[in-house]
Amino acid sequence: MTDPRETASAYRPDALRVPSRGQSWMNTFWILFGVVALGGILVACAVYTAPAVITDWQVQATARPAPDARVSEGKCSAKLVIHICDATLALRTPDGTVTRRVNYVFSGFHVGDYRVGVMADPARPDLVTTDLGLDRLWNRTLTLLVGAGAIAACIVGALLSLVRTRRAASGAAG
Repeated sequence: MTDPRETASAYRPDALRVPSRGQSWMNTFWILFGVVALGGILVACAVYTAPAVITDWQVQATARPAPDARVSEGKCSAKLVIHICDATLALRTPDGTVTRRVNYVFSGFHVGDYRVGVMADPARPDLVTTDLGLDRLWNRTLTLLVGAGAIAACIVGALLSLVRTRRAASGAAG
């Protein structure tokens, strides 16, 4: 039989200690490295993905199939349930050819290739898009908001932990 004083409720863990000075600087480096990397991903979302979502919302009600348009380059890749599609669209207009690169990020289960048709608003042919982008507009919007929000939350959490660790280290040293 065991001694009653050795029960789980009697267990007292050692006190948590602030990392040593040398280790603290290494942790700070890795936190800042992660913040910069996540910040880069956030900037990429704002530069490549968000503009296509915004312009698709602007033309969604008036976009029509564009028979004089074509997809010159296009590819999609999937990572688990996140799909990333890049395409270069070209539309011939009386004023010349409009070329636009689009980037779509959306979630869902799909196996195989996507077939796309080029769509354009006759009043704004510079905002050429695809039926794939318009069909998944809500999905793309929510994926962008959730993804960017999660990345921003990770950045804020990392910076808060850095500040708290610095304060604890300065309080323990002083």
